[in-house]
Amino acid sequence: MSKYLFIESRDPFESRDTDFIEQAVSALRNQGDEVVMFLVQNGVLAARKHGRTSYPGRLLGAGVTLLADEFSLSERGIQPAELQPGIQLSGIEELVDALIQEKTKAIWH
Repeated sequence: MSKYLFIESRDPFESRDTDFIEQAVSALRNQGDEVVMFLVQNGVLAARKHGRTSYPGRLLGAGVTLLADEFSLSERGIQPAELQPGIQLSGIEELVDALIQEKTKAIWH
């Protein structure tokens, strides 16, 4: 079993290739790999409860850990209460810690 860390920085409403990332994350999780997705910069826009995309909910349902950067949320005026259930608040410190974990493969999008 491998460990993957996906860092999603793109707005899913402007970038259609976020669909590809969702498919890749789901496929890795379905084959039993440990997968974490860290939403940062405009990637946090997908974390809202009432957003136009539902991919975070599908990934959470598949067992993917979703983390949202607190600073990115704050800069975009998104309150923690507005997040989809299951998405965890996180900071860049946790991202750095995850990046240096042994045998973790990181993909920044």
